[in-house]
Amino acid sequence: MSSAVPDRALRELGRTEGTAATLGLLVRDQDTRRLVLLRALLDAAAAAPATVCPPPLLDRLRADWALLEVAERTDRAAVRAVLFHPMTGPWAQRLLAGLTTTVTPGPGLLADLAHVTALAAAATIRAGLPMTARLAARDGQLSLPTLGAVRAEDGPAELAFADGEMTVRPADGPPLTVRTQPDGTMTSADPRWLPVLTLPPVLPGTGPVPLDDVDPYRTRGTGLERHGLSAATHIDDQERKAWIASWAGVEPLLRIGGEHRLTEAAVLLRCLVPLGPPPGSGPTGEAAAHCSGTRREAFGAVLSSKPATPAYFASTLVHELQHTKLAALGALVPLHHEDATPRHFAPWRTDPRPFDGLLQGAYSHLALADYWQRFALGSRRVTPRDLAWAEHARCRQQVGAVLPVLAGSALLTVEGRVLVNEMITLYHRLEDSPPPTGHLARADAYVNTTRVIWQQRNGSPRA
Repeated sequence: MSSAVPDRALRELGRTEGTAATLGLLVRDQDTRRLVLLRALLDAAAAAPATVCPPPLLDRLRADWALLEVAERTDRAAVRAVLFHPMTGPWAQRLLAGLTTTVTPGPGLLADLAHVTALAAAATIRAGLPMTARLAARDGQLSLPTLGAVRAEDGPAELAFADGEMTVRPADGPPLTVRTQPDGTMTSADPRWLPVLTLPPVLPGTGPVPLDDVDPYRTRGTGLERHGLSAATHIDDQERKAWIASWAGVEPLLRIGGEHRLTEAAVLLRCLVPLGPPPGSGPTGEAAAHCSGTRREAFGAVLSSKPATPAYFASTLVHELQHTKLAALGALVPLHHEDATPRHFAPWRTDPRPFDGLLQGAYSHLALADYWQRFALGSRRVTPRDLAWAEHARCRQQVGAVLPVLAGSALLTVEGRVLVNEMITLYHRLEDSPPPTGHLARADAYVNTTRVIWQQRNGSPRA
C-alpha cells in the first residue's frame, strides 16, 4: 500500500466517505501542487523567449511575485485564500501552457500574464497592506480575484488601497470607492462594483463559501457545451436571494445523508460558480432542468445552475464533491493503468466513456444512491420520501450495471483494487434497506432502455 494514502483512509474513500483527517490529506496535496505550479510559472516566464514574455512583463511578474511574498509575511492565510482559490488553478495552467508552447502564442497570453497583478493586488488588499497598481479591464470587467470586479470598458485603470478603502480610477469614467467590511468582504454604493457574494459556512468554525460569478477564469476554455453544461452567468439580486434561500436548507439535508456529507462539504467546497440553465432547457421557469460539474484544475469548485430545491442542491454537492475527492486521490496515487479510449457503456451518459470516466461516474452515483437512501429512510413526508426512493433506485441500478466492468479490470493498481472493493461493499450494503415495491423494477427498465439506446447509437461495448 502506498505510504501517501493509509489503508484506513483509502477504505473510507472507497465507501464514498472520509473523515476530516482523510480529506485533509487530499487538500494538503492539492495545495502543495498549486504552489509548485505557481513557482513553475515564474521559472517558465524567466526561461521564455522575449517574443513570448517581453522583458517589461517579466519585470512586472517578478515585482508582483515580490508583492505576494511581502503580503504573505504579513498575513499568510489572506494570501493563500487567493492563491488556493479554485479559479487560480485554470488561470495558472493556461498561462503555463502559453509560456511553454512551441508555437506562436495567442493574443490571450499577455492578458493571462497581466492577471498576476490582479492576484497580487487582491492578496495584498486581503492582507490589509497599502498598495497601488495599474490593472487592465478585460471583457468589460476589471477583476480582483476572490473580492469582486468593476464594470469598466477594456483598458488601463489605476487602483489604490489604504486603511481599508480601495479607490479605482477606470479609463472610461469617474473613480469609485470600495470599502472593506469586518468580515473581509468589500462593498460599495457604486453599481459598477460587483462583489463576490459569500454564503454562510457549512459548519460553525469553517469559512464562508463564495458564490463567484465574476472571476474571468471560472469557465474559460472548458468547452462546457460538450459536457451538457451552460456557460457561467452573472446573477442579479433576485437570483442571489434564491441561491441564499436554497443554501439555507442545505445543511440539514446534508446531515440526513450522514455526518460525512457535512464533513466533505465543509473541508472540500471552496466556491460555487453559478451557471445558466442547461442548454436546450427552454425559458427560465419552464422546467426544473439542472446541470453541474467540476474541473480537475479548479480544486474545490462546484459549477452549478441554480438547483430547484434545497434537496437537489444538497444532492448536487454530494455528486460533485465525489468527483473532487476521486480526482484528488488519483493525483496522489494512481488507481489504474487503463488507457483513455472511450469505449464503455455508462447508463448516465449517451456517449462511450473511458475507464477513468466510468470509475468517476460510478463513484459519484454510488454516493448519490447512499445519500438518497438515507434521505428516504429519514423523511417523514410521503412525497419527498417517494422521490428519494426513486432517485436511490435509479442511481443504485446504474452503478450495478457498471461495477462488473470496474471489478473485472486487470489494470487496477493495488490502491485501485481496494477502492473498487470498498465500492462493491457499499453497493451491497444498500441492499439491506430496499426501496418499496416497484422502484427497482422501474429503475431496471430505465437502465435497460438506456443500454438499448446506447447500443443503437454506439454499437456494443468493446472489451
